[in-house]
This record gives sequence, structure tokens and C-alpha cells, in this order.
Amino acid sequence: MRPSIWARIAFASILTVLLASVSTLAADSPAMQLSSPAFAEGATIPERYTCSGAEQSPPLTWSGVPANAKTLALIVIDPDAPGGAFEHWVVYNIPPQSTGLKEGKPKRLFPGGGEEGMNGAGKMGYFGPCPPPGKVHHYHFRLFALDKNLDLGLQPDAKSVRDAMNGHTILTAETVGIFSR
Repeated sequence: MRPSIWARIAFASILTVLLASVSTLAADSPAMQLSSPAFAEGATIPERYTCSGAEQSPPLTWSGVPANAKTLALIVIDPDAPGGAFEHWVVYNIPPQSTGLKEGKPKRLFPGGGEEGMNGAGKMGYFGPCPPPGKVHHYHFRLFALDKNLDLGLQPDAKSVRDAMNGHTILTAETVGIFSR
């Protein structure tokens, strides 16, 4: 038995209303944004933030952190590294009311909160871009809004931080810079 034309019209009308509601909700959802005043999205990271310069951590700013976030985490990864993805910086338990990190952040201690984990070189702190000579590498700065603080003990590595974040990420934001030597 085939549905009547009126049943099909009613179904199409209901479907249209539901799809419009979903797109409105998506448009109203907050989007977390991450950027750096030191480099534009997809642009070259200035030498001062790399191993060719002072190797200072770049300034970062963010907005749109959800109200229900308990903490933030930041992981900087170079997926183009010869041995596979390399973590250049691991920061967690950043207060959710913060709006960024200043340039040249001091090692281990964050004014107002936040902790560092070990980078891919097995050291605490920021490890600036330092690719082998040749091709351009992409550095993904990823910010995570989490629904819980991470209790990780001293000097966790990036895998431990990612494992602790699993199932607790509310929103993410990313900016990418490039660098080559």
C-alpha cells in the first residue's frame, strides 16, 4: 500500500522543520577559536619561536571556551616529522577562564594555573619547530576544552595527557603554522 500524497507532503514538511532546527542549533553553537598574533593561519612561524632562533613559545589567544569547561589542554604536534607525529608542547589544566598564553612562557610554572607535560624529546616545556632541512613541516596547535581536570602526577607525556582526555573533550580548536629550514 502506497502512502497518500497528503502523507508524503506531511512527512516532507516535518522533515524540513527538523532539518531547519538542526541547522539553527549548529549555527548557534559556540565555536572555540585559537590563533597566534605571531603568525597567521597556515603562515610561517617566525624564526624566534623555532630552534633557529630563541625557541620561545609563541603567544596564543583563544575565545569561545564553553561555559561548562573545567579545564583546557594544548598539544602542539608536527605530523610531518621523520619518525611520525612529534609533540612539541604539552600543556594541561589551563584555567578555562584564561584567554591565551603569553610569548616565552616560563618553564613548568604558569601564572594563574596550568601544567606542562613532556614533549617528544622527553623534556618539559616548549620545543620549537626544528625540522630537518628540506620540506615544509606543519605545526598543529590544538586546544581542547575538557569537562574535568586532569590528575596526572609529575611529568606526564603527551600520550598520558591524550589518554586522560579521552571521552572528556567538549570542543576543540586548532591553528596551524609552517616552518622549514
